[in-house]
This record gives sequence, C-alpha cells and structure tokens, in this order.
Amino acid sequence: MKPLGDSEVILQVEELKVHFALSKTFFFSKYLGAIRAVDGLSFVIRRGETMGLVGESGCGKSTTGQAILQLYRPTAGRVKFQGVDLTQLNDRKMRIMRRKMQMIFQDNYASLNPRMTIGESLSEPLGVHQLATGKQKVKRIRELLEMVGIPPYFVQRYPHELSGGQLQRIGIARALAVEPEFIVCDEPVSALDVSIQAQIINLLEDLQNKLGLTYLFISHDLSVVRHISDRVAVMYLGKIVELANRTDLYKRPIHPYTKALLSAVPIPDPKVEKLRERILLTGDVPSPAKPPSGCRFWTRCQNSTSICSQNEPEFKEIEEDHWVCCHFA
Repeated sequence: MKPLGDSEVILQVEELKVHFALSKTFFFSKYLGAIRAVDGLSFVIRRGETMGLVGESGCGKSTTGQAILQLYRPTAGRVKFQGVDLTQLNDRKMRIMRRKMQMIFQDNYASLNPRMTIGESLSEPLGVHQLATGKQKVKRIRELLEMVGIPPYFVQRYPHELSGGQLQRIGIARALAVEPEFIVCDEPVSALDVSIQAQIINLLEDLQNKLGLTYLFISHDLSVVRHISDRVAVMYLGKIVELANRTDLYKRPIHPYTKALLSAVPIPDPKVEKLRERILLTGDVPSPAKPPSGCRFWTRCQNSTSICSQNEPEFKEIEEDHWVCCHFA
C-alpha cells in the first residue's frame, strides 16, 4: 500500500446528495417524493491513491461516481476537484474540466458507438479537446493501443468484433486519450472472466504507476477491491457507513454491515473457511424512496436498539483515518 498520509487532496466531496424525483403523470404531474440514491456523502481522495467504494447493488455507488463527474447534477453538496467546486461550473466550463476527469464504464460495448471503428472512437475525444490532428492523431491512437496491450490493426475493427476483455481495454484507452489525472472506474471487471479480471486489474495498476493516476474504484467484489485499493469506503442505502485503509478495514471491521459483507468473502484455506462464522442479514434492503429513520441499517442489524431507530449516528473518526457511522462504534 502506498504511503499517502501527506499527499495532496485531489478530490473533496462534502455532503453530496443526489435525489431523483418520483412523479405520476396523467394530465398533470404530481410529486410523490424522491429516491435518495446518494444522501449525504463526505470524503476525500488523495493524489495517486485508489479509493475503493463497495456495497450491495442499488446502494448508490455508480450514482456517486457519475455525480462526482457531474454526469448527474447533485441535488445538494459540493464536489471540489483541485480546489474548484464542480457543482458551480456551467456545461462549457465543465467540459474543459472534464479533460482531467474520466470514467471507465462497466459495459463498454454499450458506451461505444457500434457504427464507429475503434480508431474513430479513440480519435473522437482527441478532436473534442483539440489535442491532436492528422498524423499526430494517428500516432496518439497507436500509443494508446500499445499502452493497453491491443494490436495496432484493431483500429479498423468494430466493437462487435472484440471480446469483453478487449472492449474493456479500449474503454481504458479512451479514458486515457485526454491525459486525465483522475479516473472513476465503475465496476470495470464485474462482467469479465476471473482470469481476464486479473489482467485488467494489473493493467490499471501499471498505468497508475506509470502515469500517476488517481482512481475511485467502484465494485461489489470485496476481493477485487482489497487487491487494488489503498482505502475502502463501505456504502449502504445512499450513505457511507465505514471508511478506512485497506488493512484496517479487512482485519478489524467495526460496522455490523461491513462485518456481514466480509463474512461472505470466500477464503482459499478450507480450515479457516470452516471455522469462521458467517453473518446472515435478515430482511430486504429498504427502499431508497423511503429509508428508515435513524440509522439506515437498523432494520437488518442484530445489535440494534431503540436509539438506532430514533437518532441518526454521526460519521466519526474513531481511530486515525478510520471512520464509522454507528452508535456503538
């Protein structure tokens, strides 16, 4: 794990909220409340680190990543990138800023234009940001393909002619085309075979060391996150419930939800796997349109008391760089 204690803070998220309005339309629209996809997140990401963001499907991980890049405009809160509040920028200024911030999508087949060749898809961001023309553009595309381990002749191929792993490499190359400093990796390996996952993870780490990149790595796979991340944030129903460096979180989880998630991760040693206790969560995840009062997790927590349903716990630092949102932490 890289030493990051004195590193520069490149991204600062303060009380970020993203709510989607629910309405019923017949003749007139009627407001029926809101889905609180992201409901008050605060964290920082330091230059050169990889911060993992994990949680169950539907907890708001991907929405958080897209809100940071302003693909979804936040309902409230601030997102500061290198000291600039992105929530205050108009579309024109945000397009200029977005050159420094890119995203790798989970489904790169859906994110690529099926009518464009790979070469055309890679040249598009170069043209939008006026980074290269003519022979310089051709040279840059070859460099990008070489970086991600794709042969140069793939420039004439179309997305449907590539495998899942090759498409993911093209997605990484396209993100790198504008020479960003920060990349949101939104479930970049979840749709790939295990052997291909390892190749993509190693590629991301090599590129980070070579280019000095900073990652927000979103995933539901705790094993993958443990391998690549320096710090890990655990998210539940729109909120971060625990945030710590990788070693502390996996060895000494404190929040009941984190403990339950980690207890489900398989261990290669059969003896250890047989002895450890599996924590089973009861009930379903509540609706983000009507989250529980107090602590979001109390309806599924074995340790909950009356205070959990009445008062929302504070997200507090209980040890150095170890934050937990629990009344009994």
